[in-house]
Amino acid sequence: STQSKFMATPQTAGIPEDFKGLRACLRCSLVKTFEQFLDRGCDNCEFLGMEGNTDRAQECTTSYFEGLVGLADPRGSWVAKWQRIANYAPGMYALEMLGDLPEDVIDYCE
Repeated sequence: STQSKFMATPQTAGIPEDFKGLRACLRCSLVKTFEQFLDRGCDNCEFLGMEGNTDRAQECTTSYFEGLVGLADPRGSWVAKWQRIANYAPGMYALEMLGDLPEDVIDYCE
């Protein structure tokens, strides 16, 4: 049924509440405010442990990014496939970012 189709969609990541102080997750490119990363962490990368951890949120996000794309249905979007974010939560994503994850996170991801 139509209702069950909508209930099965992934949780939407927090949409930025303000355009000042936006940051992008260095692993998945999700864009939120710094406060949103502190409050909820990254919706796609919970293992990064940003929730409630100021240092970790600072290390694993960047304010240096260009372009934004809003995705309501990442699995059905050619842009999401092109950006390799089709399996992530609906939300706002950076098109290009500058910065590197800390070495311990890179080691964990490998």
